[in-house]
Amino acid sequence: MNLSVVGLTFALYIGIAIWARTGSTAEFYVAGKGVNPVANGMATAADWMSAASFISMAGLIAFLGYSGGAYLMGWTGGYVLMALLLAPYLRKFGKFTVPEFIGDRFYSNAARVIAVIALLAMSITYVIGQMRGVGIAFSNILEVPLWIGLVSGMAVVFIYAVFGGMKGITYTQIAQYVVMIFAYTVPAVFISLTITGVPIPQIGLGSTTEAAGESVHIIQALDRTLVEIGFAPYSELANMSMLNMFMLTLSLMIGTAGLPHVIIRFFTVPRMRDARRSAGWALFFIAILYTTAPAVGAMAMWNMLNTTIEDPTEVWDNREALAEPGAWMAYDEQPSWMEHWAGTGLLDIEDKNEDGHLQYYNEDDEEMAKFAEEHGWEGSELDIDRDIIVLANPQIANLNPIVVALVAAGGIAAALSTAAGLLLAISSAVSHDLLKGVFMPRITEKQEMLAARISMAVAILFAGYLGLNPPGFAAEVVALAFGLAAASLFPTLMMGIFMAKMNKQGAIAGMLVGLFSTLLYIFIYKGFFFFPETALLPDEEAYWLFGLNTTSFGAVGAVLNFIAAYVVSKLTAPPPKEIQQLVENIRVPKAD
Repeated sequence: MNLSVVGLTFALYIGIAIWARTGSTAEFYVAGKGVNPVANGMATAADWMSAASFISMAGLIAFLGYSGGAYLMGWTGGYVLMALLLAPYLRKFGKFTVPEFIGDRFYSNAARVIAVIALLAMSITYVIGQMRGVGIAFSNILEVPLWIGLVSGMAVVFIYAVFGGMKGITYTQIAQYVVMIFAYTVPAVFISLTITGVPIPQIGLGSTTEAAGESVHIIQALDRTLVEIGFAPYSELANMSMLNMFMLTLSLMIGTAGLPHVIIRFFTVPRMRDARRSAGWALFFIAILYTTAPAVGAMAMWNMLNTTIEDPTEVWDNREALAEPGAWMAYDEQPSWMEHWAGTGLLDIEDKNEDGHLQYYNEDDEEMAKFAEEHGWEGSELDIDRDIIVLANPQIANLNPIVVALVAAGGIAAALSTAAGLLLAISSAVSHDLLKGVFMPRITEKQEMLAARISMAVAILFAGYLGLNPPGFAAEVVALAFGLAAASLFPTLMMGIFMAKMNKQGAIAGMLVGLFSTLLYIFIYKGFFFFPETALLPDEEAYWLFGLNTTSFGAVGAVLNFIAAYVVSKLTAPPPKEIQQLVENIRVPKAD
């Protein structure tokens, strides 16, 4: 069933790519600037909602609870910021790429090259998370190890992104959005109906479920169960400090606003007002999934606890009940979804104390660890990858196989749509901004497109390799990419639009300081170029500067960028008068 549904969606994507194959650089980079605003809103939503949004975000919320809301707030707020503050003005400027805007606005090829470096660092980091998402989704449907799934995903991305360009990617993303939103909401409706009796997940999250012979709110039921097995309450801030949560939210927000692969989507519509309309439509399409995610996360965790603990209500205010025979799931009664995911290597169960039952608890909690030791447990026996929660959710809830297949297709659509957008941004930066714009201005259109396709293919290979050895969960890797965008491109774009007297020296200094300070901070803890063996310090709170983790540091990099740019611009000559006039003109409202 999985293969049939996914195979049909692939046939659709590749068919669209062939139908919309590109013949010119204008079609390859900006789809000929002829995309309808509603269609562009749908494609933008698919481009923006990556594997991290579809696959990983609900998993983060499920395991982090309230703290996971930082991802929800940051990504959503960032889109609004980009739609209101950046997209219409950049569309009015009328260039193909973000580095092209920076190069022209700051009248400097050096600024353009640095913007390309920032774009490549951010996009490659981002696409690692997408390739990991593709690999997980493929390993699920094919029931093969992760690496085979990842290679399969790389092949599909190569076929339709390399040949279709922006035109093919746009119409493919529209189809992917439709698949993705059905795949996300349909299981959520069934699961909400099963647990709460309410078909709308957003309302179901605030509703009650039958537990312990009474009606209990889901969040309350989660709180009481998780506390008894040693975890923090679901509804409280845990696993990160308030400072980290604030900085992470800010970093994700301004990082989202600086994402070049999403910004260039607004260059594909005919007029400036169409850019505003497509931004509004995209927000509507995004909101459907993002308001569903908290319910998916909470209900997935509730289902999982009900699987591992025979009756969670029996242990409420009574931890001793966990020591009763049969309190935990018996190994020989292991549900099929566990066996399925164990085969992919993304779920691990081990009967450490050989008692025939699976104990799942927080072994890092001192009180719970002591309790476990007293009862002969030898550590938590379930290790589940957070990235599989959404894909496993319909299986956990015993939904119809066609729903399981639909979710698999949606997960792949999410990963492929964003991966394609990122690869296009990477190839555009190399062929259009570096080769055509700086090093080989006399290159022909045919040679430019060939360079774009070759650079895209190289990027797929590199991202695929790192997707097998990622520096974190999909959403965590994506958060690192957003931090790089926040520290480098967002401040420069803002200053380019709203500060007429910001000169090229200031912009260059700001980008260099923001980008390299953030990269250095990440590499110190994650390893240089994400090779773990090169890390200088353990990635733990005790070693973080001011307690800031790597995903939160982008906000600091952005502040450093602004400060460096402002100071250097004050010490050097202001930009030419025509550039100042150009900046003023960008912000003048225009009917079309």
